[in-house]
Amino acid sequence: MSNRPSGTAPGQRHLNGMQTTGREFRNLTEPAYQVSQANDVPAPMRDGVELMTDIYRPDADGRVPALLAYSCYPRQMQNLRAPAGVIEAGASDFFVPRGYAHVIANARSTSGSGGTWGMLDSAERDDLYDLVEWVAAQPWCDGNVGMVGISYFAMAQIAAAASRPPSLKAIFALGTNESVFDVVWHHGLLSSGFFSTWISAVGILGEKSGKFWRSKGLELAGQVFSNSRVHAKLAHVNGEAAVTMLKSVLRSHYPDEPFGRIWQQACVEHPTYDAFWADRDCAAALADVDIPVYLGCDWDNVVMHLPGTFTSWKALARNPNVRMSLLPEGGLNWPWESMHYEALAWYDHWLKGIDTGVMDGPAIRWYLPGAGEWRTAQQWPPPESSIGEYALRADGTLGRDEGEPGSRSYLYLPAGSGRPRNASPPGLPDRLTWETLAMTELLDIAGNIELRLDATITALDTAWIAVLYDVAPDGAQTVLSAGWLRAMLRTVNEPASIPGTPVIECREPAAIDVGEPVTYRIPIAPNARRVSPGHRLRLTLTSSDQAKDAPKVLGFTHTPLGGSSLNTVHSSSRLLLPVMDMS
Repeated sequence: MSNRPSGTAPGQRHLNGMQTTGREFRNLTEPAYQVSQANDVPAPMRDGVELMTDIYRPDADGRVPALLAYSCYPRQMQNLRAPAGVIEAGASDFFVPRGYAHVIANARSTSGSGGTWGMLDSAERDDLYDLVEWVAAQPWCDGNVGMVGISYFAMAQIAAAASRPPSLKAIFALGTNESVFDVVWHHGLLSSGFFSTWISAVGILGEKSGKFWRSKGLELAGQVFSNSRVHAKLAHVNGEAAVTMLKSVLRSHYPDEPFGRIWQQACVEHPTYDAFWADRDCAAALADVDIPVYLGCDWDNVVMHLPGTFTSWKALARNPNVRMSLLPEGGLNWPWESMHYEALAWYDHWLKGIDTGVMDGPAIRWYLPGAGEWRTAQQWPPPESSIGEYALRADGTLGRDEGEPGSRSYLYLPAGSGRPRNASPPGLPDRLTWETLAMTELLDIAGNIELRLDATITALDTAWIAVLYDVAPDGAQTVLSAGWLRAMLRTVNEPASIPGTPVIECREPAAIDVGEPVTYRIPIAPNARRVSPGHRLRLTLTSSDQAKDAPKVLGFTHTPLGGSSLNTVHSSSRLLLPVMDMS
């Protein structure tokens, strides 16, 4: 690793991505140290299993706070600076020169660690507890431990906070979920396009030897990725590109134990929320977490971490030291180098006792896409938003009134439906679309969204896939948000996605009355957008996202569900949008 620190100042290796949420920070620690690296340092767990760590720390005497990054991804590639969706531990050459140790650790049975991986189960939470306390006890650590990293690294932070190790003083969890179930199953639909690819990649990457990761070839690759011109071109790698990258490594087999077993358990044996998933759910424990927690996500990550950010925020409601930032597109790209100055301000405040201004102002900072501006709120949804109802009219209009009552139908014919190959094209489409008229004035949306669908189906079960778009005058459409629901999992038994209304818990199946109208409550990921004059809102509804042109978000797809069905949507259906008061 080069001894040139990273950052945004002249002469530093330039970090990609946005670095703050518009805050004005003060007194931030400046680079003052070279980086010392120790590879393959074992950390003993309570049962004698050793987890492997790489330790980057200031090359100087004295003790410093530590930032722990923990995942099932190879620790040896975390500073490779490649556009890979598993490089998410943060830049050691940013934190270490500013007086922090950066400890990157591997979960059990990955990249040389002993034991058997459990995918964020209770045993993994015990490991996180032990690992935090081990780091705090090292002679170079001053006893104060924080954590960094996005996605799995962030989920591990939530799990560690839930286990409450005494030396964990704060976390900075961007792109997180407190429940693994919600990552794998989107309200009853299996997110197989991502999860099956992901767990295969974890197994394959985790089997690579240390010799492979520390080879001359990868060292040279790291030098290429560090080139300023090459690195700048990587600044816009998004979730779809990350999925593509994962697929590129699936050219060899991965061990069935534990990776194949966990896939079968998650995708086949436990399709609804049960004890298997409860063991991987930290929501209840977060109610007692009192350390400072920083949450955040980019608005476009509606398929995974954005909903998890809001549910984690809700679970931490009693904690006064929680901050949340909702970022524009590109807020969390790969390799993860964004928001490092925000993280530095957070940890300078909580681990070093420096007044940085990170706690000034309201608890939430959120970006309004389309307006290009930051806003603040003390609660979510923002108090100036209220629910506006848009009818799914029978004429295909998304309107403020229902118009003439009626219905529209589409045909769901999954592979293997038995439809004759030489049949004429179906007389019905495979999806429905509703659009507003072109906006005549600004419309700001910010808050929780729901599709209240009145529909009949002719199958025993079906999938509902709803994608909401902002459509420009030239017809270009941008995903605003999306929601998913398995028809059988429509039980309403929990308070409040939309203020004053219940949401779908999606955990207990209920039989469908075939051919009879049923009201489905489809949670759509919270979001924000300024819809400009001349733009339209478009809602597309279907039952499969497998086709190339099917509505999908960031390339994520779901396993097809149920048999052939004629699905009819009645005009009494409503899209509930959080409309901001523009006065």
